[in-house]
Amino acid sequence: MTSPLTGLRILISGAGVTGPALAYWLSRSGAETTVVEIAPTLRASGFAVDFRGPTHLGVLERMGLIDDLRAIQTHSGALRCVDELGRTIFELPTEIAGGDIEVNRRDLSRALYELSAPHAEYLFGEAITALSELGDGVHVEFVNGKARTFDLVIGADGLHSRVRRLAFGPEQRYVRHLGYYLGGWSLPNDLGADITPQQYNVPGRMASVAADQRDPSRADAFVVFASPQLRYDWRNLNQQKTLITNAFTGLGWHVPLLLDSLNQASELYFDSISRVTATRWVTGRTALLGDAAWGLTLGGMGVGTGIVGAYVLAGELAAARGEYHTAFAAYQRRMRPYAARWQRGTNPGRLLAPSTAWGLRTRNSLFATRLVQKLLVMTTKTLATRQSLPAYAAV
Repeated sequence: MTSPLTGLRILISGAGVTGPALAYWLSRSGAETTVVEIAPTLRASGFAVDFRGPTHLGVLERMGLIDDLRAIQTHSGALRCVDELGRTIFELPTEIAGGDIEVNRRDLSRALYELSAPHAEYLFGEAITALSELGDGVHVEFVNGKARTFDLVIGADGLHSRVRRLAFGPEQRYVRHLGYYLGGWSLPNDLGADITPQQYNVPGRMASVAADQRDPSRADAFVVFASPQLRYDWRNLNQQKTLITNAFTGLGWHVPLLLDSLNQASELYFDSISRVTATRWVTGRTALLGDAAWGLTLGGMGVGTGIVGAYVLAGELAAARGEYHTAFAAYQRRMRPYAARWQRGTNPGRLLAPSTAWGLRTRNSLFATRLVQKLLVMTTKTLATRQSLPAYAAV
């Protein structure tokens, strides 16, 4: 029997997490899939990500990945908030900090790439420059390669999606800055940090450090700070380092050592904490997936929801045998309520770095109580599982 998507040419922009996951499911249904990624290789930066509840874990199990991810999970300890002298203010249990499975984003990206690469074409160091919809496809122009025509284009290229900008309009229509920025980098573990992240706060700023799971001689730094929207070049590493240094200079605890290590860091993850609000995820033969459609920086369940979304989008295309109008409509109908439940949540910047002394004291008092901790665990798991997974026979 012919696979339902045989002969369908699909271009995916983004080789982070949702792009390779979608490529895997589409290839199982016979589609000819190409994944384009602006980075020259798989990205090694980013933070640990987690999966919660039977909806997330159900997709991983259907992909045959769950045992592999358990083997490389981070086993992070509880998150510990400390004062300037290192004394514990409160400690959040592992269920809040790490979900049911927690892995480094780079390890997850690698696992999904290796799963999909034998059946998909990957173009690294490449980017889309123009999209033009034709009667029977989408004409796509690239930075380096020759123009090509695809039947469908999927933007799985994150919060600052190039596909969304080209097909739906400028970023400012869809991305709302939430008043915070974050950064992360690797450093020598001269502090003797363990795998339990330690977090230090002053109003509007948070710095944390934890030992690297694989190499205890290394550690990972993570910072969040309140700021109006900044203008900076995302390709200029030194400019981003200066923004972080200016925000944290003068603080105590381990912050001076962390800033010294930042100067030596060869790679840095830096971005705004922002929310994507898109009233539609589809236009013609082009669709958005994951953070490009419903992103919330540090939203807690964005990666798990993206994995679910990839499964649903591929499943609906296979069920409709490539009839994209029907498939795209069903995909939006299934995913929009699920993504909206967690995306409408509290601004993560306000939880990590409350901007006032009163807000910081209130958060510390609340998070120190067992009842609030129990409610946090229950709420996150409930939000993650409020989606029944269709059994798509074609995938």
